[in-house]
Amino acid sequence: MLDINFTRKIPSDYAEFGENQIRKLLNAVSGVEFVMLCSSDGFEIALVSKKNINNSGKIAAVSSSILAMVTAFISEINLIGCQTITLDAENGKAILTSIPNHKYPLVMVALTSKDILLGRMLYETKATAEALIKY
Repeated sequence: MLDINFTRKIPSDYAEFGENQIRKLLNAVSGVEFVMLCSSDGFEIALVSKKNINNSGKIAAVSSSILAMVTAFISEINLIGCQTITLDAENGKAILTSIPNHKYPLVMVALTSKDILLGRMLYETKATAEALIKY
C-alpha cells in the first residue's frame, strides 16, 4: 500500500542550507555566473545567479539526465563513481556535479565564463558538494 505521508520533497532547512552553500561558491570563484541545485530526478531546488537565466527548469531536467547518461557510460568502461562533468564551450563552461547525499541525492550545475581558473572552481565545487553530502 502507498504511504501517503511519504514525500521526496527536500526539507526547507536543507534547501536553505544548499542555497547558502551555492551562494558561497558563486562568490568564491571569479567567473562563476550561475549555480543551481537540482534533485536527482531533475527538479530545481535552489538557484543563485549573476545573470538572468529564464530556463532554469529545463536546465535542471537536462542536467540530471546528462549526469545519469554519463554515469551509465562510465560504468560500461569500468570507472566508478561519476562525480563531476566539465563541458567546455567557446563562450564558457558548464560543470555538473553529483551530490550523493544519502537522503537527498542532488545535482549541482554551475555555468562560468570561459576564462575561469578551472582548478580553483573544481576545488570549490568539491568542497561545496562535501558540505551538502554531510548535512
